[in-house]
Amino acid sequence: MSFALYRRPGGVIFLDDDRDYLEMLAEVMPLGWYVRLFLRPVACIDLMLREPPQWEADAWIQQEIIKRWREGASLIPQILQYWREDGSARFALTRVCVVDYSMPAMSGLRALSELTGWSGSRILLTGRADEQLAVSAFNRGLIDQFIPKQSPEIRLRLTDAIQSLRQLPDARHQQIWRATLTREQHALLCEPAIAQALENLSIRQGWIEHVVIGAPFGVLALDPKGGVSWLQLEPAEKLRELAEMAESQGWNASTVQDIRAGKRLLDLELQLALGSAQQAQPRQAFAMDDEPARLYASLFSVPDDLGPGFMKSHERFLATCGERQLQD
Repeated sequence: MSFALYRRPGGVIFLDDDRDYLEMLAEVMPLGWYVRLFLRPVACIDLMLREPPQWEADAWIQQEIIKRWREGASLIPQILQYWREDGSARFALTRVCVVDYSMPAMSGLRALSELTGWSGSRILLTGRADEQLAVSAFNRGLIDQFIPKQSPEIRLRLTDAIQSLRQLPDARHQQIWRATLTREQHALLCEPAIAQALENLSIRQGWIEHVVIGAPFGVLALDPKGGVSWLQLEPAEKLRELAEMAESQGWNASTVQDIRAGKRLLDLELQLALGSAQQAQPRQAFAMDDEPARLYASLFSVPDDLGPGFMKSHERFLATCGERQLQD
């Protein structure tokens, strides 16, 4: 297990010729998801084939951030600028497509085969007579999961399957942001206890998007309302260096000792990255794994005027989409 280096919410599309079934899905899918519902394969396919160029453009922006970082630009201001300038466009890109196999105009597998260049996850809904075909399609890598429509607790099973696929890190994003990490930093994130602790923290904080970077080491994260948090990560062997920096800035002996012991951290690198005139502040720290702890963390807030804010938040994006409507 490894903590995702980049994660953000993505849309979910349902394609089914059963109007009643789609209306039921519109009612029961989580309100925090961007959901679109299609009755006809052609309209669904046309929309989804417009997405690959948008994915490419988004990946190019992220790669440019890494390029400028290698040339000396700080990562944190660039990521904040990316979020501000993108607004909510990235939230509309589809991560999971759920298709009914048995449709009169075109089978679900045929519809999915038309999605050339679209790299999201695919779920096939099947009837009893379709399961062997679905097993074959799964074994050939044409779909990520298949779920019989007659399954008990179909709503719960479908929701869990979609959520697990929405949470999977995108391989291209992983590759892009891995470039900022040292081998030692990446190894820490791959430790099961640390990865699980970071995942649990992400859930508790309600983060809907985050980026893990190595310079400085930490997680820049967005909440649904567009607020930004910085989770500073400090390997145990770096605490002494941070304590010496705090001492050089005139912090008292008690604070310096707390930093050296992993009880508090100083957001010096964050303030430097932001170009802030404010003095770095110590904040209570906590270990991300069991004793002897290898990684410590502290949570800091990023000023609201530097983040995307509510008008470009995921919460407002969902609100502007209105009620879930079936599309012919």
